Amino acid sequence: MDAIIYALVIVGGLFVGFLFWILPRGFFTVRQDQRAVKTTFGKASRLLAHNNDPQIVGELNTEERDRYQFPKIAVIGPGGPYFKWPWQRVYKVTVATQTANIAFDPDSRTANKGNTLLEAITKDQLNIDLSGQIRYRVSEENIYAYLFGIRKPISHIMGYFVAVLREKIAGFEGKTPATTDHEGNNNLLEAATVSINDLRKNLRELNDHMDRECIVSEGRYGVILEASLITGIDSPNEVESALAAINTAHNQVSSEISLAHATADQRIVQSKRAVEIATLQAESETEGLRLLAKELAELKNIGGKSSLDAYVRNVKLSLYDTTETIYHTNGGDNND
Repeated sequence: MDAIIYALVIVGGLFVGFLFWILPRGFFTVRQDQRAVKTTFGKASRLLAHNNDPQIVGELNTEERDRYQFPKIAVIGPGGPYFKWPWQRVYKVTVATQTANIAFDPDSRTANKGNTLLEAITKDQLNIDLSGQIRYRVSEENIYAYLFGIRKPISHIMGYFVAVLREKIAGFEGKTPATTDHEGNNNLLEAATVSINDLRKNLRELNDHMDRECIVSEGRYGVILEASLITGIDSPNEVESALAAINTAHNQVSSEISLAHATADQRIVQSKRAVEIATLQAESETEGLRLLAKELAELKNIGGKSSLDAYVRNVKLSLYDTTETIYHTNGGDNND
């Protein structure tokens, strides 16, 4: 009997101890900037076998949709306390928007010059240093991809961003308007541009390209890249003076070409105006002759040929009043 009592006491003590050990560790809370996922024996509670949200998979092509088929799982919102059993595990993820340097490497604090500048190579084999920031946040709708799709999601997404950026810079060509002469021929000056100048003048286009290319990151990795802002492009010190000389020469030539075009355009406008003035003068003179012919025709119809003779005589008399010398020819003799 005593053995049974001792056994019950031991079992009861173990049970009470188990409760006091489990209960404090079984409750958890979720902050406002967090979302949580609870797994049972390593498996999360699934709501859909495949996440077919158009906002998530809409930007993926057919091959990517087959590769990145992640389920939609139950997500625990902020609040609590919630309870879990010892065989369950809770994963908490921050969903607030975060900012990172584009040179940030989660796996190495010494990479990219101490995580401050990102190196890249332009199309003309020039090494440049990039500075800027990206904003990202975890997708609550595709949180499975972030937690279970990749081992190191931040390292993976930063590597993806850097790869896309370096690929774009390696073949970047700015959309500068073509310069043509008056005969429609392309100006050869455009062929002398330097890639780093194109990059500096088209930073907005570069940032827009990165935003478009990174739309697929939510469907692939469960991370939303909200925006990228590349703010600085620096060239090596040993080539900075050469670039400055090239830019100075380029600007001087551009200025001279623009001045020549402006002078030519001005002369063309002046020539057009001179032609218009001469045309208007000729039209005014011919209009006066047409009106005179019309009046003479009407005068002939009314008074006959005698009226025209009288009109001519009157015109001659008015001319005589303004004439100082008259030369009259009659039979070869000239008389004043």
